[in-house]
Amino acid sequence: MGELPVVLGLGAAVLLAAVLAVRFSTRLGLPSLLLYLAIGVLLGEAGFGIQFSDPFLTQALGLAALVMILTEGGLTTRWSAVKPALRQGVALSTVAVGLSIAITGPALHWLLGLDWRTALLWGAVLAPTDSAAVFSVLRSAGLPKRLVGTLELESGINDAPAYIAVVVLAQGTLVDWSLPLLVVYELAAGLALGLVLGFAGVWALRRAALPATGLYPLATVAVCVVAYSSGQLLHASGLLATYVAAVVLGNARLPHRSDTVSFAEGLGWLAQIGLFVLLGLFASPERLMESVVPGLIAAAVLLLLARPLSVLVTQLPFRVPLREQVFLSWAGLRGAVPIVLAMIPLAEQMPGAQRLVDAVFVLVIVLTLVQGVTLGRLARILRLPAEAEPQEVQVDAAPLDELQAELLQVRIQPGSRLHGVYLSELRLPAGASLSLIVRDGRSFTPQRTDRLQRGDQILIVSTESAREAAERRIRAVDRAGPLARWKGESGT
Repeated sequence: MGELPVVLGLGAAVLLAAVLAVRFSTRLGLPSLLLYLAIGVLLGEAGFGIQFSDPFLTQALGLAALVMILTEGGLTTRWSAVKPALRQGVALSTVAVGLSIAITGPALHWLLGLDWRTALLWGAVLAPTDSAAVFSVLRSAGLPKRLVGTLELESGINDAPAYIAVVVLAQGTLVDWSLPLLVVYELAAGLALGLVLGFAGVWALRRAALPATGLYPLATVAVCVVAYSSGQLLHASGLLATYVAAVVLGNARLPHRSDTVSFAEGLGWLAQIGLFVLLGLFASPERLMESVVPGLIAAAVLLLLARPLSVLVTQLPFRVPLREQVFLSWAGLRGAVPIVLAMIPLAEQMPGAQRLVDAVFVLVIVLTLVQGVTLGRLARILRLPAEAEPQEVQVDAAPLDELQAELLQVRIQPGSRLHGVYLSELRLPAGASLSLIVRDGRSFTPQRTDRLQRGDQILIVSTESAREAAERRIRAVDRAGPLARWKGESGT
């Protein structure tokens, strides 16, 4: 018990330092994961002297953190944004992973003198992009939706095939013609399981009258974790099941959805911080210096050869413009995922596994600096930044079971066509009424002659039967203004 206050205090101090590092890294234009790694290294053997070298625990905690990151990413992924890029994203997250392994493996076999299985293992470890980096960086970059959607889908899905390949190669399983069938089965089963559990979770949460608002976010995240564990136990892809279930839940009309998203974002940040600090704590600066050359060679092969060729082959059938292909090639951000995957052969005590882990550390640091710092500049050079697009209107529902009514809480975002609409023009369906407006910290009961303004928070009281129609009308006016019906906007 005497050590508990010290452990809790140190953990809280590290968390606060990491939170402040986000603001610091934003000002410097550096990815925050580098600062988290630096905090871990500072706490480790080269700094405060904390000794940590358990690959089994690192792998387990890393996968747990990855599940939380994928859950947050899926819950905040808007289907309307990624649907136009579905085929491109799936191609990048599956076929491109195989191509990357097939290109990186032989290149490293020749350049580093690795045996074939080890070289292909390096290729599998380095193949997946990092979901945490993509979700946090690209959504605020002002890029075309189709391009961001492609990269989001890739980063959310490609962990699954890469994980399967790493496990097969690390365990010494015979690699033959059945391997592609195994990958297809695990991905298909993971997809099906994620859809089933996602829709089952939606059905249950919309009908459950939980006694506290805070239970809805907990239940939603729990469904995603169950999807992962069920997938692993059924020899399917648990990572894919997690992401698919989260996407289904995140795009459903759930009670207290905004609270759920905020809770998931907090968990995502906690998982990222904890994971990178843990990985920094595991790293040995002395060993990293010995792995600089292999890490730089692997980074060059990945960035200049494997990634561009895999993007070219998978995106040509969809007639993706060349400048977008260039950006997709450069935006293959690496982060914690390759390091976590590299822990698998280390835990299996595979010869040369420690060298792989150290080289991946070097590669992640180098590519994060090179790609993360230059990504925005490259987008401007390629003339890719899109004009600022209005954020989707946020509608949150809270059930009032005894009254057979629901509250719709709506925040009017910048760029929304709800701005300037008179209440008389809103024309909500019978059974729904706008009862309160909160503007600049002041709340008032609106009149029909009042106009909505950007930044307003409005409260709509609706019967259960009118709720869906009221939400559709709000979304339609948000996108097309008071003449939404005449413009063919349905709000779906």
